[in-house]
Amino acid sequence: QVQLVESGGGLVQAGGSLRVSCAASGRAFRSYAMGWFRQAPGKEREFVAAISWSGGSTYYVDSVKGRFTISRDNAKNTVYLQMNSLKPEDTAVYYCAADPAFSGILRSAGLQYWGQGTQVTVSS
Repeated sequence: QVQLVESGGGLVQAGGSLRVSCAASGRAFRSYAMGWFRQAPGKEREFVAAISWSGGSTYYVDSVKGRFTISRDNAKNTVYLQMNSLKPEDTAVYYCAADPAFSGILRSAGLQYWGQGTQVTVSS
């Protein structure tokens, strides 16, 4: 069982940076792959980034490559998403999710564990 709580969202100007965090409870966190997803108003939730349980593998949607970095600290049961060079189109509610398999995050289907989301707003 994993419980996830996101934090760190806010309002930032275009070109700025923001780091969102996802704190997890439960010893199982260290064996879970983690992912970040986002949902903009009127749009479906989309995959943003994934990280394996060890942190050795990461994957990003093309639209954020080179701007966003996913990382994790298993000692702190926390996964991060560092967002640089933010654009207005990055505005969304950002969610973290957990899955036993890295491939599960990439499939983005049937994920059992989700956080409540944190709002990120990028002004132009």
